[in-house]
Amino acid sequence: MHITELSLENYRNYLSLDIEFDNKVNVFLGENAQGKTNIMESIFVLAMARSYRTSNDKELISWEADYAKIRGRVQKSQSSVPLELIISKKGKKAKCNHIEQQRLSQYVGNMNVVMFAPEDLNLVKGSPQVRRRFIDMEIGQVSPVYLHDISQYHKVLQQRNRYLKQLQLKETKDITMLDVLTDQLIQLAVKVVKKRFAFIHLLQEWAQSIHSGISRGLEHLDIVYEPSIDVSEDDVSSKMISIFEETYHSQRKRELERGVTLSGPHRDDLVFLVNGKDVQTFGSQGQQRTTALSVKLAEIELIHSEIQEYPILLLDDVLSELDDYRQSHLLNTIQGKVQTFVTTTSIEGIHHQTLQEASTFSVKQGTISQIK
Repeated sequence: MHITELSLENYRNYLSLDIEFDNKVNVFLGENAQGKTNIMESIFVLAMARSYRTSNDKELISWEADYAKIRGRVQKSQSSVPLELIISKKGKKAKCNHIEQQRLSQYVGNMNVVMFAPEDLNLVKGSPQVRRRFIDMEIGQVSPVYLHDISQYHKVLQQRNRYLKQLQLKETKDITMLDVLTDQLIQLAVKVVKKRFAFIHLLQEWAQSIHSGISRGLEHLDIVYEPSIDVSEDDVSSKMISIFEETYHSQRKRELERGVTLSGPHRDDLVFLVNGKDVQTFGSQGQQRTTALSVKLAEIELIHSEIQEYPILLLDDVLSELDDYRQSHLLNTIQGKVQTFVTTTSIEGIHHQTLQEASTFSVKQGTISQIK
C-alpha cells in the first residue's frame, strides 16, 4: 500500500498544496516550524479522520478559513482508491471512491498508517490514557466493528456518568435508568475487552521476536493487558458479563457518592515487561526506546498479517531520537517493503542506503520543493 499523491487546501500553514510521492521513501528536510510535521499529520488525518497532535479539529483549519480539505490517492495491490476528508466547524465529511461515508468507522481502514514520533516514546513511560488511545487507534484500523463498538461504549459511558452525577446531586432518584445504562455499557465493554485481549496477544507475538533482534537476544519482552475489572483472556463472554455485573453492583455506592463510572475499558492499561520487570518503572531509557520501537515495528507486521498489505510508515523527527544501532535496525526492517515518510532537520550522519535512495523535499515556510 502506498499513497501516490496528496492535495491540501486550507490545512494549517498550507493554503494550497499538490504533491506526488515516491512509493518507497520520501524525506522532508527543513528547519523546525516550517511545516514538515503538518505534512505528516495530514497523511495521518486522511487515514484516521483524526489528528495525533490535537483533539480539536478546528486547529487543523488555516487561520480565517472555514474548512480544510485533504485529498489523496492510495494504491493497493488490487485497486487505486481516492480518499477525501473535509474538516469544518460543523464536523467532518469523509469520501471514499467519491462516495460520502455515513460513519467515520466505515471510512477508517481504507488507508493504513503507522506513526512513530518522539511522543510515541510515551507509549511506554506515559499515562494509561496514551496506551488506551494507541490500542483503540490500531485495532480500529483493521476492525471497523471495533471502532463502532468503542465509539458506542464512550457514548453510553458519557450518558451513565451524566446520570450518576444527577443521582449524586439528588436531581433524580430513579435507579432504573442507571440499571439500563449499566446493562448497555456491559454489553459493549465485553466486546471491547475481548477484542483488546486478542489484539495484544497478536501484537506481543510480533513484538517479542523484533525486540529480541534489537537487543541481540539479551532481552525478552512481554506485553500484558490489564483490565480494570478482573476478567481474563480465557473467559467466555457470558462469564465476563457476570463479572462486570458483580463489579458494578459492588461499586454502586461508591459510584453514586462520586458521580462517575469507576471501572471499565476506559480505565484499562498495558504493561510492558522486559525480562519480567516493568519497563516503565525499572527500565533504562534505552530499554524504553527499544520497547517503543519494537511495538511500532510489530504494528507494521500485524497490520500486514491482517490485511495482506503493508501500512504506510510515518517517521516524524524520530531518527534523531534513536542511536545509530536502533536507527539502522529500523531502516533495515522497512527497506524495500514499506512506503516511508521521514521528517528531519538533516540527514547528515545517517549513512543508510534507504535514505540515500529516497525522494527528498525541502520545506520552507509552507512551501515544498523537490531536491533533485
